[in-house]
Amino acid sequence: MSKAKGSSSHSADIAYNRKARHEYHLDERFEGGLVLQGWEVKSLRAGRVNLTEAYVLLRDGEAFLFGCRIEPLITASTHITPDPVRSRKLLLHRRELGKIFGGVQKHGFTCVPLSLYWVKGNVKCEIALAKGKQNHDKRATEKDRDWNRQKHRVMRRGE
Repeated sequence: MSKAKGSSSHSADIAYNRKARHEYHLDERFEGGLVLQGWEVKSLRAGRVNLTEAYVLLRDGEAFLFGCRIEPLITASTHITPDPVRSRKLLLHRRELGKIFGGVQKHGFTCVPLSLYWVKGNVKCEIALAKGKQNHDKRATEKDRDWNRQKHRVMRRGE
C-alpha cells in the first residue's frame, strides 16, 4: 500500500483535511497531541470524525482545535452528554507555540489542521501555518496536477 507523493506518511491515519491543501499554501508543519474524552477516542477508532471545517484558535498562550466534528457512537455512555463540536486543546511545546503565534500575528499566516493520526496509541494532530490561495493559484495547481497525471500516463504507455 503505497502513498501518493505529498500526502502524509503516517501509518495509522484517522482523517485528512483535503480542503486545506486546496485552499492554502502550506508553510511550516507541527505535530501536537489532542486532549480528548473517552467517548471521543472510541469514535475516532470507528472513524467518525470530520476535519473539513476545523481551524486552530490561539488564545492565552494555548492552541485549541475548533470545528472538528467527532460524532458520538450510539453506544456512548448515558451519564454524559457528548458535544460533537466542542473545542479541544492541542498539546504543543512552548517553542512551537511561539513560532505559531509569531507566524499568525506578525506574518499573517492562518493555522490549519491537516490530519489526525495515531502514534503509539495517542491521537496526534498535524497542523500547518498557511496562506490563503487566490483563484488563479488554485487553477494553476489543478493544471499542474493534471499535466503530471497526463505525463505519467504517456510514460507508462511508452514503456
